[in-house]
Amino acid sequence: MKKLLLAGKTILGAGLLILFLQSCKNETKQEDPKEVAEDANEAKFDSIDSKEDDSEFLVDQAEINLAEIEIGKLAQTKSTNPEVKKFGKMLVDEHTKSASEVSALAKAKNFTLPTSLTEEGQEEYNKLNEKSGVDFDKKFADMMIDGHEKAIKKLDKAAKDANDQEVRTWASNNIAGLTAHLEHAKMLKQNLDKK
Repeated sequence: MKKLLLAGKTILGAGLLILFLQSCKNETKQEDPKEVAEDANEAKFDSIDSKEDDSEFLVDQAEINLAEIEIGKLAQTKSTNPEVKKFGKMLVDEHTKSASEVSALAKAKNFTLPTSLTEEGQEEYNKLNEKSGVDFDKKFADMMIDGHEKAIKKLDKAAKDANDQEVRTWASNNIAGLTAHLEHAKMLKQNLDKK
């Protein structure tokens, strides 16, 4: 009788342990802020494709600004190169201003934007943060060139194709600034490659 009672307790304990471990494994993963914003906009403007396209553009711009601000801060704290630090500060300043403009425009259009770094942005940040010294500086310059080239293409497209006049105007007005960032990043890379 004691063996049977002990066996029952053992089986019950094992079952509870399995349930506990299973519940830990199914812990909910936090959704990517960009996906949350896109889903909210899609739900709001499901029947209005023109607004959905414009909202996607502003979501992308918000994502870019958030990433550039964080990477700019990282460059200011982690780099030992004064030019990289200066470029990092400029990124934080300029993209904070841009984020404010994008936020105001999105609010006026009733669009939802991500408010924290996206999964992709966090991955890029982590890759850069793994580097140090000249390797950090070179990776930073490469990221800035690649990121600004992609961002300029999105601005060009929105300046021509956005359905909302204010969105088109905002995109058009910001091409020159990002082009200046791109040229600055290319000069930075040239100087770093000489080392």
